[in-house]
This record gives sequence, structure tokens and C-alpha cells, in this order.
Amino acid sequence: MSHINTNQNHKIETPHEKQNRHKAMEAIKVINTLKEEFKSPIKSMDYFYTLFEDVYCHQKSLHNDKVKVGTMCIQIPSEIIYALDGVPIRLCNGFYTDDELGSDLMPSKSCPLVKASVGHLSSQNLSDKPHMIYSPTTCDQKTKAGATIESFGYDVVDVDFPRTKESEISREFFRRSIRNFAVDLSKKTGKKLTKKNLKSSIGKVGYAQSLYHRLSDLRKNKNVPILGVDMFLVTNAFFFDKINNWIEATEHLLQELETRVKENIHVAGKISPRIVYTGSPPIFPNYKIPLLIEESDAIIVADETCSSNRMFNDRVAVDEWFVNNMLDSMADKYLKSCTCPIFSKNDDRIRRIIELVRSHDADGVVYQAFAGCTVYELEQRSVLEAMEKEGISILYLESDYSPSQSGQLSTRVEAFIESLKMKKRKKGK
Repeated sequence: MSHINTNQNHKIETPHEKQNRHKAMEAIKVINTLKEEFKSPIKSMDYFYTLFEDVYCHQKSLHNDKVKVGTMCIQIPSEIIYALDGVPIRLCNGFYTDDELGSDLMPSKSCPLVKASVGHLSSQNLSDKPHMIYSPTTCDQKTKAGATIESFGYDVVDVDFPRTKESEISREFFRRSIRNFAVDLSKKTGKKLTKKNLKSSIGKVGYAQSLYHRLSDLRKNKNVPILGVDMFLVTNAFFFDKINNWIEATEHLLQELETRVKENIHVAGKISPRIVYTGSPPIFPNYKIPLLIEESDAIIVADETCSSNRMFNDRVAVDEWFVNNMLDSMADKYLKSCTCPIFSKNDDRIRRIIELVRSHDADGVVYQAFAGCTVYELEQRSVLEAMEKEGISILYLESDYSPSQSGQLSTRVEAFIESLKMKKRKKGK
């Protein structure tokens, strides 16, 4: 009998290669789950599955010919970046592999999203490395992480953001902040911000937002044509995809979903509870809670998160098409429509959650907060009280990026969904 030398041609992985492999495993596990484990697959989703596989499994660069502008939050106007011929790349990260790297650089009790974002940037393992990073002073942890990120060799610029939005002082403060951001980016890109290019970018981003709203309207139907986790993938793709490609792919998706609605195709069961998802943002591949919800025979029909609904919800409204007027209108939009819990008062967020429950005929709300994400942890009490007052069932979950929690979380999610099913049966829905 011949013996095979298992050590022959064995290549020892470098730390960089090992990290790539682990991230690819995280990514492909979620992609394969979406492609294979749910009924009624959507052909148009293949574009998005392939996109995430290319970027996160094969390290494919999408923007070699552009100035890549990293952003740490949705409060940096992408319209200005596009107008200056740059590409916005949102740097919020959902990989447990990067969370582990970031744990060596941040306090252990930090938000996993922040730790993962820092870990990702520390690794230099990016398919599209940003030329500069703009960080709005929204989240305290992201703001403080800026100095650490700078130590990796990045140019990090803080963009001042107020913590109240009702006052005229805050409005003028943020208008000046956005003008300063536009001037700074113009200098760094060597491009001039003009009436023509800014108006064009406002129109293009606004059209992308309109496509999202059309997708959202289709989810109001009794027969829901698309999974919530698929929707999160579509909106997360907007973080880094070429905007023209994203628009074209989403138009194809809309066409297919409109056909599915006409054919009464439903991706869930007859009494599957309809869920509004809110709290800390689901960012690929950390779809742990959304997957648990939909694997437990519920369907996410809407969300109030900064990785999806909040990113597309309101468009820039312009009265006068002059550069400074457009910048002021943009600042107003990014401030006034924001429902982030960093604000000292946040009644708008509660109002929007209730509005989504009513408009999408939802049976309940799942509120998920990352362990260490202080603002979402603090605000959950007021949201829970408001839902109770409105008679809306709500489940609060605290989680991190680790896969080890799944059993305990699954038990709670399944119990909540079963309670919603019992209510639906009693109502004869």
C-alpha cells in the first residue's frame, strides 16, 4: 500500500491569507443560506449575491479609477462625493473576523460594529482602500476611534454634527459643517463643486432612493415578494457598489418583484408574522438576528435602521438650484430626517416605527441592540413603552457578532414569533 505524504506541497498561510479565508467563509455562509435555504428564489438577486462574493471572497476592486471617500456614517452626504467625481464607501463592518482584530485595539466592551470597522481598517485588507475618511461626530465610539484609525496611516477628518435637531442653532451649525466638508473634499479631489454636477448627483441619488421606496411599497402587499434579509443585502450593496450598476440591478429586481406580486408569490407562510426590524444596523454578513427571524417562519416587511430604511427614507428638497442653496438643503435633509438615537430627544424615531407598523400591517417589532452600543441600549426603554402604549408587540434582543449566542437567541425569537402566530389565529387573519 502506498502512503501519501500529506505535508507535500503544503503551503503555510500568512496571517493576511488566513484572515482572507476566514472572511470569505463568513461571507459565503450567509450568501449560500440566502441562495439555497429559502423558498421562491429571485433571479434578479443573483447580481447582489455575486457582488458580495466578488468583493468579500475574491477581494475584487470596483473603483480603481476613482477617488474613494470612506465614510463612517450615513450623515456624510453622498451627493457631494459623487458631484466631485468621487465614490462614497461606507466603512461600517459586519465581520466577526474583523471584530476579533478590533478587540485588540478597542476596549472589550466597545460596540462590535466599531471594533469590526477598526479591525478591518487595521488589516489593510480592503478591496477598495479609501484615500481619505470622513467621520461625522454622531456615535461617540466612532468619533474616538478616529485617532486609532489615523495611526494606520489614514487621513481622518471629523465632520461636526449636532446632538439636537429642533433648534435653529443646530440647523445653522450643520449647514456650516456641510459647507466646510464640501470645501475640504473639493481641495483634496482637485475638483470644483458646480451647480451642474451637484444638481446631477442630487438627481441620481434621489432616483436611487425612489427605487428603494418602490421596493418598500411592494412589501406592503399581503403576499410579500422578497425576504427581509434579501432587502438588507440590496441596501448594504449601496454602501460600496457603483451607483449606476446598483440602479440598473435594482430596476431589474423591481420588475421581477412586480411580476411576483401579480402572480401572488409569497416568500413566507400564510400566517407568518410580519415584522418591523429596528435598532443597531444589520450589516453584511452579520445577519444573525434577521436570519433567525425569517428561519423561524416570520417575514421582515420593513425596518428602521441606518443600514437600510433610514439611508433612503427622505430625499433632498431644493428651492433654489444654486450651489450654496443646494448644500443648505442637503444639510437640512441629513439633519432633520435623521432618527438616530444619538439625539437628546428622538420622538421622530418612535413615530416612524409606529408608522411603519401601520403602513406595512406588521404584527410586531424586533428591536436588536449590539452589546456595547450605548445609545440603542439606552433608548430601548422609551421605544418599548411607546409600543406597549400603542398595543404593538415588541421583542428586545441584545447581541454581538459572535456566532456562539445563536441557541439562546433562537429560543427567544421562536417564542416571540409563536406568540404572534397565536394572536393571528385568534383574530382569524
